[in-house]
Amino acid sequence: MDSTEKEIFYTATKPYSTLNTLTENTKNVWFVCHGMGHLSRYFLRYFKNLNADENYIIAPQAPSLYYQGVTFKHVGASWLTRENTMKETENIMQYFDAIFEAENLPSHLKLNIMGYSQGVSVAMRYIAKRQLQCSQLILHSGGIPKELKASDFKFLNAKVSLVYGTKDEYLNAERMAYETERANELFKDEVSILPFDGVHEVNSEIIGSLAYT
Repeated sequence: MDSTEKEIFYTATKPYSTLNTLTENTKNVWFVCHGMGHLSRYFLRYFKNLNADENYIIAPQAPSLYYQGVTFKHVGASWLTRENTMKETENIMQYFDAIFEAENLPSHLKLNIMGYSQGVSVAMRYIAKRQLQCSQLILHSGGIPKELKASDFKFLNAKVSLVYGTKDEYLNAERMAYETERANELFKDEVSILPFDGVHEVNSEIIGSLAYT
């Protein structure tokens, strides 16, 4: 029996979460992409210590939801798998486009883009594909997509930081040496390398230190 895989286009409603309020006092906007297993509303807790008057945080949520563990109690989300990666990436890019359109951010605000773990790949692809200018790009405990090249970021004028835990169970020393080399290759050796003594988790202290750099 022969099978055929087809495609359709349809309109979907997807959530995203924000923290604090966008006002005339806002100085920094954060667009933060969570890791595998997070939900956006819970991911925002890592940014709660930032000055609420000056920082507005936007957290998109990965489209694929699944139950975690054998008890099926907790729900997590995933951005991408090896299945139809490029097509799913484009769907995510359009979702990000819709968020930026809905938020209608003032152009004078400082825009910080952060990807954590699996979120690094979608954050970097979005910046590259949309030629999105930002003040900071924070690559936290994740892998850089293999297809990206230095020419994809030639337009970018941003401070780039590579953050990782020295006891990360998913990123050993060899892997981080590779990711550091890739980051320097893409951004002309102008990357700040920020290791911390910890495991695979968001380091809120480092995020806070980067808020006003």
